[in-house]
Amino acid sequence: MEPSISESRRDQTDLMLTKDLSVANLDFQRFRIEPDRLTQGKHAHYLAIVEAMLNVYRNGIGLRRRDLHRRVQNLFTDIPDCPPRRIEAFCKLLDDQSVYDDSWRKKAPALRKEVFGKAAPHHPLVQTADSLFESTVSHIQQRISSELGKPWHEIEDQLYADVIEFHRLKEFPGYPDGRALLSRYNVAQVQVALFSALSLQLRVSGNFKQILRAIRLARLMHTINRVRDSIFDIRIDGPASVLRETRRYGVQMARFLPALVASTGWSLEAQIAVSGRLRMTLELRDTDGLRSHVAPETEFDSSIEQEFSNKWGTEPREGWTLFRESEFLFAGQKTFVPDFVFLHQTGVRIYFEIVGFWTPEYLDARKKTLFTFADYPIMLAVHHLAESQFSDVCKSHRVISYKTTLTVKPVIEALNSFLNAS
Repeated sequence: MEPSISESRRDQTDLMLTKDLSVANLDFQRFRIEPDRLTQGKHAHYLAIVEAMLNVYRNGIGLRRRDLHRRVQNLFTDIPDCPPRRIEAFCKLLDDQSVYDDSWRKKAPALRKEVFGKAAPHHPLVQTADSLFESTVSHIQQRISSELGKPWHEIEDQLYADVIEFHRLKEFPGYPDGRALLSRYNVAQVQVALFSALSLQLRVSGNFKQILRAIRLARLMHTINRVRDSIFDIRIDGPASVLRETRRYGVQMARFLPALVASTGWSLEAQIAVSGRLRMTLELRDTDGLRSHVAPETEFDSSIEQEFSNKWGTEPREGWTLFRESEFLFAGQKTFVPDFVFLHQTGVRIYFEIVGFWTPEYLDARKKTLFTFADYPIMLAVHHLAESQFSDVCKSHRVISYKTTLTVKPVIEALNSFLNAS
């Protein structure tokens, strides 16, 4: 039997709601949008409900998805002022932490065709036979079961295995407790709002490297300005303003949020496109009480960077030692954090940036940054598909082209060329 796609655990960063599950309060006087948030003060009674929801899934192994959803919905029967979308959002978050058996999904259409074909000559089927209608449902089910060599309950389970509501719960890794589910719901509603963000303005006074790394991991277009020592403004262009693939980019912006929430020393102001030309402002800060569900981000922005770092190692090569994101560069109010810094035993310092093949907008933004820092000794590793985009950058920075992986030898050659030129 083929393995089921939904039997694998999903990445925590992919646990997001869809736009149709958004719950938000729109303040048309102040033009503010406030994503739905359940707080201990106003919604204390929800803690018992979410614990009950978790028990529905914990004790629901073998039940169909639709039956689990019905049991969750029944928990809210006597709860006032609870929009249906809120319940549906909880079901989505519970499903995202579930493992459903959908192993028969590809075979279901053929099975239906076979079963219906065997039943068709005996129609109409009735519950009790009489002089007009002799074929009963139970008799035909037994007959088909005998012909296919499997019990009817098994056939019935497999008959609509390609319909998501009929998938049966196999495992429920779940959430640690009800508070964790409530926290996940609150963050998820903010993420949905960011799907339609025009821009996002961050003021960062702490965890700058951690936040910047999260932005880069999410591949978000951004510009950085230094306000004063240790305080930075970061502008992130949103999916509704710069790219045609708004859904994809919106997911990336939403994916960034939990990493931001896990940090300290920040405030956020996002401009959200609500409908047509209507714009709303969403404001958040690190003291608002949101709790992140994700683990700290990995050290590297991409597998290319990590592979190169592993290849280079911790020991010097021909006098060059590699350091990861160890320095900030400043040009006026502009800030640039190179991926790596090479330090030679003679004291020569070279900054190293790896540019992956990405959208034209991303490449243009990266080029502008490089031109701003043209006076610094910067070396680029550029994906061969994007190499032509950086032909004019070669005048101020050395460029290395790579395809699938970045090797050490051409990097050392380029580094030594800096020594020879000095």
